[in-house]
Amino acid sequence: MAPSWRLGAYSLLTALWLLHCCSCGWSERTSGMAKGETKEQELMSHERVKRGWVWNQFFVVEEYTGTEPLYVGKIHTDSDEGEGNIKYTISGEGAGTIFIIDELTGDIHATERLDREEQSYYTLRAQARDRLTNHLLESESEFVIKVQDINDSEPKFLEGPYIGSVAELSQMGTSVMKVTAWDADDPTYGSSARVVYSVLDGESFFTVDRQTGLIRTAVADLDRETQDRYELVVMATDMAGQMGGLSGSTTVTIVITDVNDNPPRFPQKMYQFSVSEGAAVGTPVGRVIATDADMGGNTDMSYLIKDEEGGELFKVTTDGDTQEAVITIKKPLDFESKRTHNVVVEAVNKHVDPRFLELGSFRDQTIVRVSVTDADEPPVFLPAEGAIMEVQEDARLGALVGTATAKDPDKENAPVRFSIDRSTDQEQIFHIDPVSGAITLGKILDRETAGWHNITVTAVEADNVSQISHSSVSIRILDVNDNPPELARPYEASICEDIKPGQLIHTISVVDRDEPQSGQRFSFTLAPDATNNRHFTLWDVKDNTVGIRTQRSGFNRHEQNVYLLPILVVDTGPPALSSTGTLTIHVCDCDPEGAIQSCNATAYVISTSLSPGALIALLVCMLILIVLVLLILTLKRHRKGQRMSEDEEDMRDNVIKYNDEGGGEQDTQAYDMSALRNLYDFPENKSGSSESGPDLHALPQWIQGRVSGDGGAADFSLFKGYIRKKVEQADADLSVPPYDSFQTYAFEGTSSPALSLSSIHTLSTTSEQDFSYLSDWGPRFRQLAGYYAPGHPEEEGS
Repeated sequence: MAPSWRLGAYSLLTALWLLHCCSCGWSERTSGMAKGETKEQELMSHERVKRGWVWNQFFVVEEYTGTEPLYVGKIHTDSDEGEGNIKYTISGEGAGTIFIIDELTGDIHATERLDREEQSYYTLRAQARDRLTNHLLESESEFVIKVQDINDSEPKFLEGPYIGSVAELSQMGTSVMKVTAWDADDPTYGSSARVVYSVLDGESFFTVDRQTGLIRTAVADLDRETQDRYELVVMATDMAGQMGGLSGSTTVTIVITDVNDNPPRFPQKMYQFSVSEGAAVGTPVGRVIATDADMGGNTDMSYLIKDEEGGELFKVTTDGDTQEAVITIKKPLDFESKRTHNVVVEAVNKHVDPRFLELGSFRDQTIVRVSVTDADEPPVFLPAEGAIMEVQEDARLGALVGTATAKDPDKENAPVRFSIDRSTDQEQIFHIDPVSGAITLGKILDRETAGWHNITVTAVEADNVSQISHSSVSIRILDVNDNPPELARPYEASICEDIKPGQLIHTISVVDRDEPQSGQRFSFTLAPDATNNRHFTLWDVKDNTVGIRTQRSGFNRHEQNVYLLPILVVDTGPPALSSTGTLTIHVCDCDPEGAIQSCNATAYVISTSLSPGALIALLVCMLILIVLVLLILTLKRHRKGQRMSEDEEDMRDNVIKYNDEGGGEQDTQAYDMSALRNLYDFPENKSGSSESGPDLHALPQWIQGRVSGDGGAADFSLFKGYIRKKVEQADADLSVPPYDSFQTYAFEGTSSPALSLSSIHTLSTTSEQDFSYLSDWGPRFRQLAGYYAPGHPEEEGS
């Protein structure tokens, strides 16, 4: 194609050049004619000089490949007589570089290869000057050199390569996309830019419009599952597709999009799983999945169980991530009752396209066979929901309440042992036989305390205590008539003294803690001790209440202001029980309208016997007595205050130390303090005998014993010396009070059977303990340190 293209191009250039030469000759001829006309006009006007430019719009062929400059055209002025006095020049775009001019002849040549696609025309200006003076002979004139187009640019797909899409199973002729090619040649000149389209590769499935470039489907059975994309080669040719035209091509990728035209399909018609009968509800049994040749949302599916039996025991859900069917246990399985279950699982597309319903059903089924394996199960109670038992309220200890039943559901049928959960029967009212399950009474029942008892019975296998089950047992206590009827509350009534006979004064009701099945029914009578009553009668209201009516009139509350009416209430049993309740009736004073004023007979008597003046006098007396009592109390408090003030004025420092150590360990009675008080004056013997000792009753008991034991007088010189010494010390001490004071001294004496408890006597010459550190403890311990100082033993009697 290249040699033929070049031959056509050269032929075109030759034709254009011949056309250009004819145009130049015509231009020269017309310019000469124009020149002659100009001379005639000059002769006619003698003043106006017509412009003498001879020029035309020049054309130059692009892509000239000759070795010599290409002749473009010639400019000439009428004033040029061929003597060489005029110089021609040009200026403007490309002047002197692309375009040159012969100064003498005005011929213009192109020295470079031009490309119309880069610049389609050039604008220049021509001048004619006097060669000697270089002055313009005429004003400048503008002209244009147009670059003549040739078919040198092939069509290009600027937006390629292209990617489009079309849904599978689309109808024939469905528009897919549009492609466009651009040709740089001049669309207004010839057919260089007229482009037509064609499919080079893929024309079996797609077509392209020759003029517009619109791609359409050529078949109606495009299947994405067979081939999901196609690669086309589209070609664009200029020159309207004629011989010698240039062409360009692009690649078009067409993606086949999915539609829901494929139903779900299970790879297998049967799946097998196994599960233990002890598996809990909700345990997954297995997973199955149906495949769908479609993609994306068209593969979304849901699963369901079609058979009724499988739907009762199993449940199927869809895993949103994997689109799998998850079969789980819906109810407990039992190996002993059925060992194999066939579950029909169906897969259904969620999004069905109605356009493709004629292709078939968009669902598929498979069978899931579930084998139940045996497991050691705990005992099963009958009934499973729990037993309800009844027992009479008056049943004796050990009476049978009922029997709990449970068995081992396994093939081995192991023996079962029963027990009661004591957390539900903390009082141990019931007992159960561990082998038979018989429930008996352990305590006396009382329906009025608790009408129902709910206990939990436990059953375990005898050879496997880990297999345990529980069941609730509800025990209803049946009522027996063991409670007598009673008045609902203590009743009291009030009547006026002038009440009329037969008038209803009160209505009382009865309660009974029993609840007989036939309902409550009571009878009312007056108690036997009130059968002779002539004041009141009973009236049965027939709704387990009774009314009390008066039987006479003219009650006097001064004679009797309270009546006690015993009422006997009997129930219907069996056995019939009764009780007696008392109605208290008060006789009261009423106003003429019947409103009660007072029911206190004593207050009424006082108020009628005393006049208002007497009542006032009584109140005045009581007030006087109260005033006298307050006055006495005030005087006593005043005197007590004076004594306290005197005692407060006598503020003297009286520091008296009392040390009563007692008679020792053998002194079993209280120490008599009178012995020390009478040491100064010992009573003489009233009989005049000098041998008899002092009065033994005034001495301490331990001294009395000595006197009575020795038979002689006691020696009190030791005590007298001790007291004298104390008196002398008190007289010499300037810090003692300067007045008489009573002081009590306790002196044990010597030869006492009880040793001294004082720690001072612990000092001995043989002691190894050193008490010299006491002198370092300060002035408060100085005296104690002196007692324990070496070489200064304690004085006797100090």
